[in-house]
Amino acid sequence: MAQVETGRFTVGVFQDVAWAEKGLAALQQRGFPAQAVSILAKETPEVAALIEKTLGGPGARLDVQGIGPALARGPIVEALEGSEHDLERLGIAGTMARVGFQMHDGQIFGALAARGGVLVAVKSEPRAADALATFYSHGGGNAAIGAWTGRL
Repeated sequence: MAQVETGRFTVGVFQDVAWAEKGLAALQQRGFPAQAVSILAKETPEVAALIEKTLGGPGARLDVQGIGPALARGPIVEALEGSEHDLERLGIAGTMARVGFQMHDGQIFGALAARGGVLVAVKSEPRAADALATFYSHGGGNAAIGAWTGRL
């Protein structure tokens, strides 16, 4: 696995686009800039519209192992994708260690996204606890801070 300087991310998975919209609006209200936010979810017209509206541009189409066709945009995508299309080969579970999570966290995030959940991540080193509280307050299930960066 390639070593990539990634920073720390806070990640949560919302059950669907409607819940993700609420969580993303709360992040924006709390001052998290759109360029710090990432979205990754199964490819649907609703997800495409959410990414366009929230992040100001289209999502990249990826084939993610365990999920299938997905749309993604934001700083976490490059870290997970690497130079070898690792999301296609390894999925979320196999790549989340790059952003500070253990494999079992990645397995949970991947399973929830495969069921139609919307993974939202915030590159949030100085405000990770704020992002985590926002996720939990607005339906971001299994939200966690990537705390293992550099320790694997």
